Formats: sequence, structure tokens, C-alpha cells
Amino acid sequence: MSAKVGDRIVVEAERTTQAARHGVIEEILREEPPRFRIHWDDGHQSILSPAAGSLRVEPKRGRKGKRAAGAVSARVDPAS
Repeated sequence: MSAKVGDRIVVEAERTTQAARHGVIEEILREEPPRFRIHWDDGHQSILSPAAGSLRVEPKRGRKGKRAAGAVSARVDPAS
């Protein structure tokens, strides 16, 4: 598993009645077996040692090509 600090993770639920949990890796405590400190989207933090097949890692997205929230794009008309 190639997870890095800042990567988003999705932990699949154990039951069909539960939703998957989403969070961000804040610290890698151990590589093998993997053990991470996670900041969950609901505001909680925990240490996670995922079971086989329960974790999906989504690499941290760079800021390239992204605009800041609330940014306004302006177009200049060369005729004016």
C-alpha cells in the first residue's frame, strides 16, 4: 500500500446499513502492517490499522489547475 500524509482515504463499511468513512491521513505510524493517524471528515481523529480490502487510498491532489474557493475569473475585451 502506498499511502502518504495528506492522502484521502475511504474505509468501506462492515455492514450494508453503514456508510463508508472518509478522512485524511495525518501521520503514518507504521508501514507494515499499516497503521495511520486519520482525521475523519466528521471532525474526529483515530488510529487505523485497516483490514485487507477495506481501505481505498486517493492520492492527495495538487493545486495545479485549481482556483481558490471564491476566486473570480475575469476576461479582458481587447476592443475596449
